[in-house]
Amino acid sequence: MLKLIKYFSVIGLSLILGLFWLAYLSPRPPLTIDPETLAGDGSALNYCELPALDGEGLMAKDIPKGNTPGCAYDHFPLPILRDCSEPLTEGADDIRGLWRAISGARTGHVERVEQCGKRVVVTAAGIIHDYGPNSSGGLNTNDTEGRVLFTAGNREYCMRTSASMIWEDKELNFYVFGWGPKVVRRYREGDLLVWEYADGSVNKMERLCQLPD
Repeated sequence: MLKLIKYFSVIGLSLILGLFWLAYLSPRPPLTIDPETLAGDGSALNYCELPALDGEGLMAKDIPKGNTPGCAYDHFPLPILRDCSEPLTEGADDIRGLWRAISGARTGHVERVEQCGKRVVVTAAGIIHDYGPNSSGGLNTNDTEGRVLFTAGNREYCMRTSASMIWEDKELNFYVFGWGPKVVRRYREGDLLVWEYADGSVNKMERLCQLPD
């Protein structure tokens, strides 16, 4: 029995260490976001003026995937899908725009949601989650969680993340790694956007036209 306990203890410890390495110490995802988009200033735009999705411009697959530089961006970048005009995929709701949480555990949270074809990009709190067809490869988001766990030398270490964003009955659901559990839900409730987070919080968000100071 003692040998069995030791065996499973070693297996459990190895699993924990392996997951920690994967989350924090594995190589960072390559930065695939368009440099002009990342360098640009998206803070002064009117987000109530949404791009026309009439098929006259770029398709989602023509635009490089956006992802988070390091552990967080240092200023609000330009919209990644600003030149995309592909109509939304069947089953998707239009939740594009700038949103601010007015109730729930994350009151005050501000996020930008972009959509084009099957692609969805959520930009908020220093991080960029981009899912769907793109010109640089990989459907799932491939970036970081944002919060710095520790710093060693000149490098900050934050948790890597990967998820799919799937439309199901007008509800945008996030699945860990694309095949794991559902951890986030977004859906419309009248004029509000509801964001249910992995911590169990239910946050209701109002539409904004400009990024608040």
